[in-house]
Amino acid sequence: MSLSFEELLDKNLSTVTMKPGSLLTGIVIDILDSHVIVYVGLKSEAAIAIQEFANEKGEIDLKVGDEVQLLLEVIEDGHGNTRVSREKAIKQEVWKRIEDCLNGESTLNGLITGQVKGGMTVDIQGIKAFLPGSLAEATPTKDLDHLEGRYEEFKVIKLDKEKNNVVLSRRAVLEEVNSEEREKLLSNLEEGQEIQGVVKNLTDYGAFIDLGGIDGLLHITDISWSRINHPSEALNIGEHIKVVVVKFDKDEVKVSLGMKQLSSDPWKGIENKFPLNTSVMAKVTNLTDYGFFAEIESGVEGLVHVSEIDWTNKNIHPSKVVELGDSLEVMILEVDEEKRRISLGVKQLTENPWQVFTHKYKEGDKIKGIIKSITDFGVFIGLEGNIDGLVHLSDVSWNEEEETIRQLEKNQEVEAIVLSIDVERERISLGIKQLQEDAFNEFTQLNNKGSRVKGKVNEITDERIVLLLSEGVQGYIPLKDYQNSSQEGDPSIGDEIEVVVASIDTKDREIILSLRALEKAEEREALKDNVERNKEIEEASKSNIGDMIKAELEDNEDEY
Repeated sequence: MSLSFEELLDKNLSTVTMKPGSLLTGIVIDILDSHVIVYVGLKSEAAIAIQEFANEKGEIDLKVGDEVQLLLEVIEDGHGNTRVSREKAIKQEVWKRIEDCLNGESTLNGLITGQVKGGMTVDIQGIKAFLPGSLAEATPTKDLDHLEGRYEEFKVIKLDKEKNNVVLSRRAVLEEVNSEEREKLLSNLEEGQEIQGVVKNLTDYGAFIDLGGIDGLLHITDISWSRINHPSEALNIGEHIKVVVVKFDKDEVKVSLGMKQLSSDPWKGIENKFPLNTSVMAKVTNLTDYGFFAEIESGVEGLVHVSEIDWTNKNIHPSKVVELGDSLEVMILEVDEEKRRISLGVKQLTENPWQVFTHKYKEGDKIKGIIKSITDFGVFIGLEGNIDGLVHLSDVSWNEEEETIRQLEKNQEVEAIVLSIDVERERISLGIKQLQEDAFNEFTQLNNKGSRVKGKVNEITDERIVLLLSEGVQGYIPLKDYQNSSQEGDPSIGDEIEVVVASIDTKDREIILSLRALEKAEEREALKDNVERNKEIEEASKSNIGDMIKAELEDNEDEY
């Protein structure tokens, strides 16, 4: 004969010690919107907040007649109510399971709720536990983000109930589960082998792939022939992928994997695919301070160096010209298949302003431009095509470079002469002084060394006397030379002095004059004149004596 509901309840409750802290079994007699009414065999039914019956997913899976474990808090609270707790009963149950797990071979499930210093926190039905980072994976890894929010299976390795300290290990579970598969895989694994795996973790430097008991590293450079900045661009955690074993160290149990190796190397025969000086479309993949990288074919990138972006602006930052993902036309400048390097250019697709200039102008042509900058060594003049020409300091003026350059200002329009054009070195030399005749050159062509010249005293110093020889041309007499001459008294500004050109220094544009040389020359001329006069007198005397003898002889002949 079967027992009635009341008989079963009485039988169940008769075995329970009725004191606070005791576990007892109650029967659900009603389920309300906010509470669950439970009969526990005491003076009154107990009302328990419905939230205490929620499962791990937050669902209420309960019906009238269900037996539930409860913890007795108060038999009678003074208002005739019995207080029991489903939550506390569960906690007590969980603590019992944790203790059993520590002492036995069983495992328990928990929710990984977040990261803390040294590891992660785990929620085991309301009890907080700690999962050390070193025990989170089969192989230690720094990046544990992929585990957060996941329900996992653990073993208990340390327990201090009084301090609420529970330490878990996920690695112990993984190693136990994978040990058999691991040994089988190790015995068959070899380099070059293609194998299936599951993406387990993603890091900045690559991805860890679960091969079935063994984790292998798929380095970011081996994911794709194309450039990727992070493995997440190509892979997702939990994704099943095919990889190839690139390297296998059985002793260290280290496996290096490759994914790009499953497809052909796009760099093979690259020199034939992309001949020099041809243009192709490319996609910007990376920006740096020294240029930008552009993909010309899947897995093939080239560098556009900052010097190859613009003809005139050598220091322009790539970000001022392009953005990531931009498509643009580039020119193949250099291909090195062995080193897997390609040099690209952008400026080569436009006219070279230096070549344009040389086609339009030649040496000796006059041009106009705006002064862009004035330096210690010369003046830069802006020319057509946004290029510069340099007037070197020595080409600013024939005589007074520093004085002339002080008269020039930035943004001033000036005229100059084209002196030279070097397209390869991208240099144009200009001259301002060449717009005028060189008075020094004209003077020295007419008056070389030894020539007699006249000049007016323009300046007197402790070492020299400066003479103005012609407009824009000066020479100087060393003071010692003047003092050693036959000149009496000191010279004065404005005095005209006749001198001899002693030497000409075309490099430093100096003319050295001499009074002593003039006087010596005059002495030599006077001596020469005296010698010639004496010679003439002697010749004349000889001639007179001869005539006298001849006449006497003729007279004697007449007598006979």
